[in-house]
Amino acid sequence: MTPTAGLRLSQLISKTLRQAPADTETISHQLLLRAGMIFPGAAGVYSYLPLGWRAFKKVENIIREEMDRAGGQEALFPGLQPLELWQETGRNTAFGPTMFSIEDRKDRRLVLGPTHEEVVAQLARSYVRSYRDLPVLVYQIQNKFRDELRPRGGLLRGREFSMKDLYSLDADEAGLDHSYQLMIDAYRRIYERCHLPAVIVEADSGAIGGKESHEFTSLTPTGEDEIIHCPSCTYAANLEKAQGQKGEAPTDALLPLDEIATPSIKTIEALAQFVGVPTSRTLKAVFYSVDGKVVFTVIRGDLDINEVKLKNLLKCNELRMATEEEVAGAGLVAGSASPLGLKGIPTMGDDSIALGANLVAGANRDGYHVKNVNYPRDFQVDTIGDIASAAAGQGCPRCSAPLQAGRGIEVGHIFKLGTFISQKIGAAFLDQEGASRPVIMGSYGIGVGRLLAAIVELHHDDKGITWPLSIAPYQAYLCPLYGDGSQVGEVTEELYQEMLKVGIEVLFDDREDSPGVKFNDADLLGIPLRLVISQRSLGKGNAEVKWRTEKQPQLLPIEGLAQQVKALLWGS
Repeated sequence: MTPTAGLRLSQLISKTLRQAPADTETISHQLLLRAGMIFPGAAGVYSYLPLGWRAFKKVENIIREEMDRAGGQEALFPGLQPLELWQETGRNTAFGPTMFSIEDRKDRRLVLGPTHEEVVAQLARSYVRSYRDLPVLVYQIQNKFRDELRPRGGLLRGREFSMKDLYSLDADEAGLDHSYQLMIDAYRRIYERCHLPAVIVEADSGAIGGKESHEFTSLTPTGEDEIIHCPSCTYAANLEKAQGQKGEAPTDALLPLDEIATPSIKTIEALAQFVGVPTSRTLKAVFYSVDGKVVFTVIRGDLDINEVKLKNLLKCNELRMATEEEVAGAGLVAGSASPLGLKGIPTMGDDSIALGANLVAGANRDGYHVKNVNYPRDFQVDTIGDIASAAAGQGCPRCSAPLQAGRGIEVGHIFKLGTFISQKIGAAFLDQEGASRPVIMGSYGIGVGRLLAAIVELHHDDKGITWPLSIAPYQAYLCPLYGDGSQVGEVTEELYQEMLKVGIEVLFDDREDSPGVKFNDADLLGIPLRLVISQRSLGKGNAEVKWRTEKQPQLLPIEGLAQQVKALLWGS
């Protein structure tokens, strides 16, 4: 645990701000900066100042205790890793420009670790010999480095950040399932202790890889991720992974193709209105540059392309919208393109193209479209699959109830890696029959700073942060209102020492400032319990004690106040 301590506010290196800097986007970013708990060093890079660091350490300690409780062994892996290790697995290509790389004075290339699966697989290659050496849970808490294109939200998305990453090593799939469930249970305890409600949702594995992954998400209107969930069953997924029902296969009689003039029609909405059909009776063409090559995608007009799903289906490294020049260079007619008669261009189709009949599509010449287009009668695609973004109102893929959408903050991500990393690194063991088999791996991450920011996103009001007691930098805010010739100073000094002796963490506002300044700072900093010592209250033998989240204070006798405060904080 963070040691019992006190701090005089007059000695604190940081200062509070009345207004947040103009470039802050999220509540947590604004409040942590205003409270002087973090300090920006560069884009996506922050210092933790004393108050923020104490809160950070409390989150870290909760995580550490639950990892140890689950059987994890704490270690510390290197931040600098040889590029060759990543080339063995090929994940240097998957991470791409997100990975920081450097060269040492001997021109050897190194990377700043964005994660540590390769390092742990290398350890397993050296130390795991037999099935008797498994299972293993090993973890660390240390900084990661990712060159985010758009770092944002303060601690929510940075380029240097602290993460708890645990890795499971198992002999079989049943062992992986058991380790996975251990971590699910441990994560739920962590969020409960941090007073942060979190739901588990299906997620895309991204550059980490693996066959299955889940995110823990704190639902909040200020969240950066869109979550699709069902109110009638347990289905929930982030937008990158979510699925929704797109309708039934058509039963209409297939009509002959019919080209029509559509002057100045360039959008799906305008086309549907012009022809007099819903957007679900149209086909939408979207053009992408995929590893430098133009790819044609087609989807039903009422749906949108999910670029993460498309990238996974294509198994490519780089995917972006094609430029106008690239589209024209491929011979495509923006606004009137379709897969009809398309040749020489890779074509991807969403499975919704098979769930409609007699659709309207481009004629591949400006100002014309074609009615009654049907797949696969009239066109083919190279690959078909689910590349659509799910949306609220679609049927749940499990129970068919209407899906709902909300926003959330990812506060944890767990992966069933399987063997794709261990096989490439050569991490193997001998099973009970003496046969060599690859170690089965799992990876489980929690961003400590991100979790801290998520707590602030949930626990605040219009005056500042409202820390849960388990996370607060200090438990009590001692606030004397000094007056000329009063006893306030002497009484407060004695009370401060008594509170420290009984184990209370105290932030002592010993500044010669006005009550308004002190009360505003107390609210902004969010310390759970505020003690006000004034000449007026002392005259009646009392002190004013107020919980940060309550409106009205209570009066407690100044005699024995330290023990009374201890009872309030710890319930005994």
